[in-house]
Amino acid sequence: MKYDYIIIGAGQAGLAMAYHLKQMNANFMMLDAASEIGAAWLKRWDSLTLFTPTEFNHLPGMQFPAADGHYPDKHDVAKYFKQYVRHYDLPITLNTKVHRLQKDQDGFTLSCESYADASSSDEAITYQADRVIVATGPFHTPFIPPCHSNIDESVVQLHSKDYRNPNQLAAGDTLVVGAGDSGFQILHEISDAKPNDNIYFSGKTDCHSIPQQFLGKTLWWWFDKLGVLSVTKYSWLGKQLSKRMQPVIGTNVKALLAKQNITCVGKTLDANLSEIQFEKANIAGIKNIVWATGYRPDFTWLKDIELDGEGYPANYRGVSTTEGLYFIGLPWMYTRGSATLGGVQKDADYLQQVLLNKPAPSPAINCELTATTVKT
Repeated sequence: MKYDYIIIGAGQAGLAMAYHLKQMNANFMMLDAASEIGAAWLKRWDSLTLFTPTEFNHLPGMQFPAADGHYPDKHDVAKYFKQYVRHYDLPITLNTKVHRLQKDQDGFTLSCESYADASSSDEAITYQADRVIVATGPFHTPFIPPCHSNIDESVVQLHSKDYRNPNQLAAGDTLVVGAGDSGFQILHEISDAKPNDNIYFSGKTDCHSIPQQFLGKTLWWWFDKLGVLSVTKYSWLGKQLSKRMQPVIGTNVKALLAKQNITCVGKTLDANLSEIQFEKANIAGIKNIVWATGYRPDFTWLKDIELDGEGYPANYRGVSTTEGLYFIGLPWMYTRGSATLGGVQKDADYLQQVLLNKPAPSPAINCELTATTVKT
């Protein structure tokens, strides 16, 4: 069977586009590699909560089911996604990983691996579609510095993707690497859970941090009123913001790093079995490492498309330079909120208009986008 549209990915970006395709009465299917809706959220660490309160987490057509001002946890988000799928009766095929997308004369061919459960063998399956919307998000391949392979096998090493809680850690000292939101949240949790152990932090210490509440209003209320959420990547301010390291939200970095059991050691340089070399010291005896070192995009499975200098597909507001191919949920795809639960709705609304009216993207912006692209 050939579909008008196939959406790859059933997270917030994919669901937002599925809502619009449903309203359009389109013949479409969603494909997702996970075994359940919301799996990407459920696999994150146990204490995770959103930075955005309820009123900034709505997908199109259905509000997040919680009181304004509430900060949902990962279970709340997964439950919301499941309710959303049931409410709109969205067609989703789970346990199906797309490993190749190729444009041909009749549209697109999607080569997939499908499996009934984790214990079953993969089955090759092919889908056909006139148009494809890629909604796989920005988090693809966990990045861990190469020196991790030089560390003794007895040391527990976890990427933040696989970290759940401090119970996964062995007794003894712990290193947390990474100066993003996840790194500081995990550092805070582990330092509280292991007060009598040495907790080492590797990463930048001059990060700006901002509270979730200010003068009785949420941070995102202020962002909305000041127009921060509407700043586009093509504006002067947007270009400056997108290049800078994002501030840490909700964690007082200065106070955290001043805790008695936390030692800042600078950048991780190398390792030799039980000893790890840092900018400020060489330390032996670390028993656990949590690598909160982010992800790298991987779009190599998309054949003959243009990528920008950071490895993301060249596009203008989700409209690819390949006819019939669209993207949603990428970081700073149009605004800072493009990859967030509440921010994806604006991009989905725009893409719906593209699919209905087929407006041409701005040639000037397109030229800027594709000037440094490469082909995969």
